[in-house]
Amino acid sequence: MPDKNNNKTNNNTNKFRLNRAIAATGFCSRRYADELIRAGKVQVNGQTVVDFNYLVDMTKDMLNVDGYDVSEAPLEYIMMNKPVNIVTTCDDDKGRKSVIDMLPPHLQHLRPVGRLDMDSEGLLLLTNDGNLAQKLTHPSRHVPKHYRVLVAGEIKDKALDQLANGVRLEEGRTMPAEVELLDRAKDGSFFMLTIEEGRNRQIRRMCAKIGYPVIHLLRVAVGGLQLDGLETGRWRYLTADELADLQADTQTR
Repeated sequence: MPDKNNNKTNNNTNKFRLNRAIAATGFCSRRYADELIRAGKVQVNGQTVVDFNYLVDMTKDMLNVDGYDVSEAPLEYIMMNKPVNIVTTCDDDKGRKSVIDMLPPHLQHLRPVGRLDMDSEGLLLLTNDGNLAQKLTHPSRHVPKHYRVLVAGEIKDKALDQLANGVRLEEGRTMPAEVELLDRAKDGSFFMLTIEEGRNRQIRRMCAKIGYPVIHLLRVAVGGLQLDGLETGRWRYLTADELADLQADTQTR
């Protein structure tokens, strides 16, 4: 059983607050760990712990998070080409199919990094490395995300400039973006859009705001990680070189 006096001393350098200990295993970020602790989904040595200040000895204590033994959890990294009509959440209260459902049972403890809305497809990273996930999604890291966008109508240069300079949404103006026109015609226009933010349905809202609703949205890269020829609905492990490049992308610029 966890020691009731555990939170009264911190002489051992192997002891960490509960949320930090969970993040150190790579299971999830500290923020998500807080949610799991609050929900009563964390056990230390077989006993549920909801005390955020509880100290865990990483060399002795056994951690179980949301049903998974994470004390010795190996860090795993996969990329998926997410199809449309699949949600990125781990547990959907509407019963819709999620990206987790597309993985084999031994990988269903992984968590998606960021989101792709249900109507969008493309590159999605999933991992149990909470520290890397937090860095990839934190605004201060400025990790670029690259999208191939098809909008309705023949988009004007002025509209492309608006996307590049920032579009005012309800919560404020978006950051400057990179825009490269690929093709335009009366019935639709293709362009590449690179952003360093991750607001909810951001690209769809940006395009709708300037009068060009999105028909199709495909994320083709995150930092230096490329979707390449991965088929829709398939996944694979990252290579060592890809992981190294991705970690380099998280360095503050």
